[in-house]
This record gives sequence, structure tokens and C-alpha cells, in this order.
Amino acid sequence: MLSWGFFVAQWLGYGCFKVNSDFQCKVIPTCVRLVPGLIIGGGIWFLQESPRWLIKQDRHEEAKLVLEKMHGNGSNEAFLELDYCEIRDTIVAEESLQVPAWSALLKQPSSRRRLFLSCGVQAFGQLSGIHVVNYYGYVIYAILGISTETSLMIVSISSALSIIYCSARLYLLDRVSRVKLLLASSVGCGLSLMVNAVLSQYYVTYVRTSNANENALRAMVAMNFVFSLFFTFIGIISWVYPAEIFPVEIRAKGNSFSTLTNQCLNLLFAQTAPIALEKMGFKFFYLFFVFNIIATVCYALFYPETKGLWSRWMSCLVIN
Repeated sequence: MLSWGFFVAQWLGYGCFKVNSDFQCKVIPTCVRLVPGLIIGGGIWFLQESPRWLIKQDRHEEAKLVLEKMHGNGSNEAFLELDYCEIRDTIVAEESLQVPAWSALLKQPSSRRRLFLSCGVQAFGQLSGIHVVNYYGYVIYAILGISTETSLMIVSISSALSIIYCSARLYLLDRVSRVKLLLASSVGCGLSLMVNAVLSQYYVTYVRTSNANENALRAMVAMNFVFSLFFTFIGIISWVYPAEIFPVEIRAKGNSFSTLTNQCLNLLFAQTAPIALEKMGFKFFYLFFVFNIIATVCYALFYPETKGLWSRWMSCLVIN
């Protein structure tokens, strides 16, 4: 959904750039922003109730029906029963315990490790450089001497491709190791940014003159597309991984902290990226290359695999 939102926003920006009326440039985006809210407001009535909530209300048969609608294929009754029992037993265990305070995230070594892993994967998503490449793409292309209209077109095409990338990555999500995908993402993002930084420093010295290396310019634009391709791994897993490693009793609090990490870095780069690009140009990308190298090392050394694991197995893995 984030990719679809980015897609609509970019093409809307490109279209409004061609509109001469200031009124239309303000009204059209406002009206378009209302559409998702209306869809959510109407579509929420067609959503299935949460199996967890139904079991808490002692509506067990309804919970089983919902699980069958979501996961049933006509021949996996044993899996559905195991899923139901897992949810039921977890709720029983939760009700026998006190609701943990926020300090519970720091009391146990295993909880602290989960917090480190979840905040880390969200942080590395932002530190990959995605905020700068996507949100300030037009600034980057302006540095290369590309016109505003062409810059908006390039970013819009990239947003369309990101939907294809994300669809392919969702297919791979439960078929390939989470850690392997994270490693591929950090290495691919880091190398693509390094190529852009090197090309800028050694081949695109006089971009606003007739001496500009046209092939280097094309390669730098292509590297941004390559970056987006590799980012989709971390872009998806950074939201999946935290929910997988926290036990249910502290999952909401743990996810809150990891999301806070994401948004704080998002705000930081939103405020500093334009200044850094103006002062440093593409040398700014060397910083993100270093961050991606650090992410690669952390993924390889500290992040356990979570693909296909039940929550109680995940707890044993994190503790060990």
C-alpha cells in the first residue's frame, strides 16, 4: 500500500506540474487524498473480525470460521486447528499474567535483544538512503542538470516500478530466508549508491557544461532504479520482522518503539537531506554506503532467521 500511495503521489505531482492554474494544483491533490479515506471508511465494514478478539469473547466457532476463510484450502484442517490452539493458548497465558509495563522491554536480556533487532531493522531501512533517493529525487536530478519535468517523470516511473518490485518480493517473502533477503538488500543498496557517488566525483564534474559525460549521467539515473529494486527487500521485511520476534504480551509496545525509530530517522533526513545534498552533492551517498555496510554486518551476525517459525519457537531462538 505504501508503494501504491507513493505511485499516486508522484504521478499526481507530475500531472499538477503541467497545470497552469494554482487553484487546480491545490484542489486536485486534496480531492485525491480523500479517496483512500472513503475507501477505508466503506471497506472496513467488510473486514473479518479478528480471531483473537472472537476467542476472547468466547466465540470460538466464529474464530474457527474466520481462520478457515483466511487460511483454509480444503485439505489443511490440522494446520487450522493448530493455528486456533496456538491463539487460544496464547490468550489463556496472557490472561494469567499481568499486563507488562513499558519497562518490560528492558528487564530481560531477551527482550532487550528483541528491541535492538526490531529498532535496528527499522533504522537500517531509513539509513539505506531511501528517503533521499525517493523524496528528494528531483533535487538529485537537478544536481545532474536534468530539468524539473524530466526529474518528476523519472521519479514517477520509479514509483510505478516499485509496485512490480514489491509484488515480486511479497512472493519471495515466505519462500526465501529473511536474513538472505536483508543481506541482498543492504549490499545492493550500498553498491548502487557507491557507484553513483564515484560516477559523480570522477565522471560528472561539469554537469552543467558541454563537457558533461552523458553516459555517466544515464548510469547514475539507472543506479537509482537499481537502488529501488534492492530496497524493496528491507522495505517489506522491516515491518514484518519486528512483529515476528516479539512475544504477544509485549509485541504492541515493541512495534511502537521500532516504528518510532523509523519515523524519527524519517524526520531527521527530511530536514537534513536537502542541506546535505546542497553542500555535499553526491558525496552524501558515501555516508549511506557506510550505513549499508554496517547493516550487512549486523544482519549476518545478529539477526536470527524467522521464516516459517511459530512464535514460541521464535522465543527460544531469540533467547539462545
